[in-house]
Amino acid sequence: MVLLPVLPSMGTLHVDAPSAPHSLVKSRSVVDIRELLNGDKPALLLFYDEGEDGILGEVADVLGQDWTVARSRWEATREPLQTIVGVCASDIGTDWYPRDLSRTLISFRCVEGRRSPSHGPIGEFCDYEYLYSRAPFYRRDLARFLSFILGQTNPHRDLAKKSRTTLISTTYPDVHAALPNLEILSVGADAVELRVDLLKERLPDGTHSKLPSLEYVGEQLMLLRQRTELPIIYTTRCTNENGKFPMDDPNLFYQYLNQAIKWGCEYIDVELWLPEDIRRTLSNRKGSTKIISAFHDFSKTFRWTSPEAHELFKRGAVYGDVVKMIALVSTEQENYELEYFRSIIQQQYSHPPFSGLNMGRAGQLSRAHNKIFTPITHPLLPIIAAPGQLSAAEINQARHAIGEMPRLDFYGIGSYRSTVQAMFIEKCFNELSLPHHFLSIERAARDSVEDIIRRRNFGGAYINPPLPASAPYLRHLSDAARAIGQIDTIVVKNGNLEQAFVGENATWKGIRATLSRDFVPSAYSNRAALLLSNAESDAAAAIFALKSLGIGPIYTIGFKASGPLSSGVSAVRGVEDLKQLEHPFAIISALPADKSLGVVPLLRHYSGSGRQPGFTAGKVFVDLANGPRKGDPMAVASSLGWRTFGAADVSAWTTVERMRLLVGQNVPYDFVRLASGRGLD
Repeated sequence: MVLLPVLPSMGTLHVDAPSAPHSLVKSRSVVDIRELLNGDKPALLLFYDEGEDGILGEVADVLGQDWTVARSRWEATREPLQTIVGVCASDIGTDWYPRDLSRTLISFRCVEGRRSPSHGPIGEFCDYEYLYSRAPFYRRDLARFLSFILGQTNPHRDLAKKSRTTLISTTYPDVHAALPNLEILSVGADAVELRVDLLKERLPDGTHSKLPSLEYVGEQLMLLRQRTELPIIYTTRCTNENGKFPMDDPNLFYQYLNQAIKWGCEYIDVELWLPEDIRRTLSNRKGSTKIISAFHDFSKTFRWTSPEAHELFKRGAVYGDVVKMIALVSTEQENYELEYFRSIIQQQYSHPPFSGLNMGRAGQLSRAHNKIFTPITHPLLPIIAAPGQLSAAEINQARHAIGEMPRLDFYGIGSYRSTVQAMFIEKCFNELSLPHHFLSIERAARDSVEDIIRRRNFGGAYINPPLPASAPYLRHLSDAARAIGQIDTIVVKNGNLEQAFVGENATWKGIRATLSRDFVPSAYSNRAALLLSNAESDAAAAIFALKSLGIGPIYTIGFKASGPLSSGVSAVRGVEDLKQLEHPFAIISALPADKSLGVVPLLRHYSGSGRQPGFTAGKVFVDLANGPRKGDPMAVASSLGWRTFGAADVSAWTTVERMRLLVGQNVPYDFVRLASGRGLD
């Protein structure tokens, strides 16, 4: 069996300087992918089912790399490491053992036909396994899987920046039942928990197996991940802790949890009662996966004031990236004992984060106070995962009632389009029972924005069209807003001594999320991009987004970049420059709608790339134009083989990012598109 890369386990608790979620200290707002990878492309060896060689082209395209097929280990070792090598499972012989450690090995398995799981012995041989379906094929899921296992995205780091996080538990015996309502179920959730122990696999005779097979669990996980961009928490809850997973064989837990790591789950729930050697081995093999060290007590005798509570936290912290402790209580007093325990833990340890809850009706107050992965339920779920569990709306109502969430006024400032988006945001406020008001206001006088932010209950605003970053009344700017020169969102942050209005730019995040939907970030590294616009101001957010992905060089048509964004950006001066320009990995048009067809000749020109088998040139087209147009450049681009995205895609992702900035709530992309139809522009 091959070990995954061993990460150092936390043998001792590290005490670092505490970091307040609302610190007014300026922080870096963009991570250049080149800082993570040093410009290197991942080295992969893929095993695939016979007749499924088409998956190689999909993987290579998502990675933006060349690919080839090898029939022997010797052929594979001859290829450059940056070339993706595919091997048919039927060609795997004994010469593959021991494995070549220079490449990451991934087994790709198509679930149609229910082939034997994990390709037999090769499944143990590989670092990871990816399950997929042909009809339909979810490319965004493939991009997400590869980005995560290769360390190019870090959901745990992103969630750690939030002041509060929640998880929604899928308590369905079959994930299929959750899919029709998944967009609504996950509003307000930051992660989705797959309760493996609650899954029921139907046998041929109509009965259900006592324990779902790994093959069945893998397909259930695949279905869930295909339909949500939220991180997955993989849980095998034991019978002693209100679950159904049998406890007679701890190695069975290891088998299921280790497979979850191979499937690329963002989190695995590892119960503290499991033998230390199992918890240690899972920690050593976890790769990019994070461990939630879990303890549940249903005896009603556990006390947060006891020395046992502190020892349990320290034991969980040895291998846990998050320590979760939950107890069933019978008195409200125990909520205050928990809060005292929480304060002691936060004073003594800055890592790992602590999630502490009380179960039962008497413990519901603790769900309003907890800030790390608070479990939430929803009226559409078949059962509640734990006694006393509340919905996101109920928790927000409770926080408002105890004074933790005062009612604030949020604004959409600008054109009529702000009114359209205000209606959507108000819908989200209602869905989550947030006590806030949302008002849409036309921006008239030059100082109208300053007047609004000085109002007593001002909670934040988005602005369309954006403000210049030189607005004197906004002294605090994010790095992105400063570089782009535009403020489209105003965030209120409360420090220890002052309240600050911070100018943010959410548009670049929407563009970056759109570009990363079907491609891993490293696909853009050191590749060329072409950007069309009548003015730099219309293209500035796109330039910043491209730079955040490590793309370069960037060529522009219709304008010349200046200031902080000019480095690595060159204006195309004429036809001769276009002839010499290497094939751009991405083309972005920020032209107005009535001129958007001006990009079509370029799309046609760069579609004839002379691609050879196994070569991935990369063709991504984003059209940022809004409004009526004479033709459809996206349809033309799609017919020429480009991956196409429009203003509605960017707008939806921007709305996701804006909701996180303004109220700290997560609203999934799919819900935004579902609720807004064609978009929010």
